[in-house]
Amino acid sequence: MKKIIFIVGLNLISFLIVAQSNIRLNNYWGNAHYINPATIYDKYVAVFSMAARKQWIGINGAPMTYFASGSTYIDNLNTQLGLIAVQDKIGYTSITNLDFTYAYAIKMQQEWQLHLGLGVNYQSLSYDISQVSLASDYDPQAYQNLATSNNYNADFGVEVTNKYWKIGASSQNLFSIFSTDHKYQTNTNFLYSRYRQYTNDPINIGFGVCGIQYSNMYQAEFNLTGYFKVNQKSGLEEKPDLFDLGLFFRTGSEIGVILGFDLSESIHLSYSYDYNVGSLNRGSIGTNELIITYNLIKEPVCHNCWY
Repeated sequence: MKKIIFIVGLNLISFLIVAQSNIRLNNYWGNAHYINPATIYDKYVAVFSMAARKQWIGINGAPMTYFASGSTYIDNLNTQLGLIAVQDKIGYTSITNLDFTYAYAIKMQQEWQLHLGLGVNYQSLSYDISQVSLASDYDPQAYQNLATSNNYNADFGVEVTNKYWKIGASSQNLFSIFSTDHKYQTNTNFLYSRYRQYTNDPINIGFGVCGIQYSNMYQAEFNLTGYFKVNQKSGLEEKPDLFDLGLFFRTGSEIGVILGFDLSESIHLSYSYDYNVGSLNRGSIGTNELIITYNLIKEPVCHNCWY
C-alpha cells in the first residue's frame, strides 16, 4: 500500500514539475531579461537583481523559487553579457538553472533598436531523498527514478524597442522541442508588447500585454501600472520615480498587484501579490514575491575635459 501511495505521489510531483517548468516572476516587466535573453539595459553599466517567490501559500509542497541575475552592457561592442540563476523547489524535487546570455543591439532609425539574444543554460533536476518514504529500505527502481539528472538547453529572443515601447518574442528551452524526455523542462514561448509614458507629470502610465504558451497550455496577461514621482527636475535630469503601483490579470483566474519603491537612484525594491480565484483558492491564500534591483549608473562623459 505504501508503495502505491509513493508511486501516485511521484506521478503527482512529476505533474507539478511540468506545471511549474514555466518558471517566471510576476514582475518580469521590471526585468524582462528573465524571460527574454534579447532584453538589453544600455542605460546602465550593469544591472543586478535578486528575487524570492513563495507560490500558493497554504498548499503543502508548493513551489518556492529564488532568482538572481546580472548583466553588463559594453557600449563600443553594442553587446550585453548576462547570467541568470534559478533555484525552484517543489515538494521534494529541486530544479536548478544557470543561464548564460548574449545580446546584440542594432540601432535603427527614429531611436528604435533591434535586439537579438541567445541563452545557453545548464539544468539540474534532483530529489531530497530524506523526504521520501519508501515501502522498503532497498527499492532500486524507486531510487533509479529519483536519481539526479543534468541537461543542457537553449533560449532565443528578439526585441524591438525605443524610449516608450518594448515589443518582443522569446522561446525558452528550445532543445525540449526535440526531446520526449520528461526530465527536460518544457519549451515556453512569450510574445509581448509594453508601453510606458515619460513626461513631467506627477503620474505616468504604463500598460502591457503578454501571451504565454507552454506544453498545451496558453495564457494571456494584462498589466496596468502607475509611476508616481516628484514633478521637478534636478539640473537637466528628471528625478526618478518615487514608487510604482500596478495591477495585472492572468488568464487562469489569477489577479495580482505589484508595488515598487526607489530606495535610491540605484536601488529599486518591488513586492507583488497574486491570488488565484479558481480552484486553488480553497487551499491557498495567494503568492508572495519580492525582488530587489541594483543599477550601476554610468558616469557622465565630458567631451571638453582634459585628463
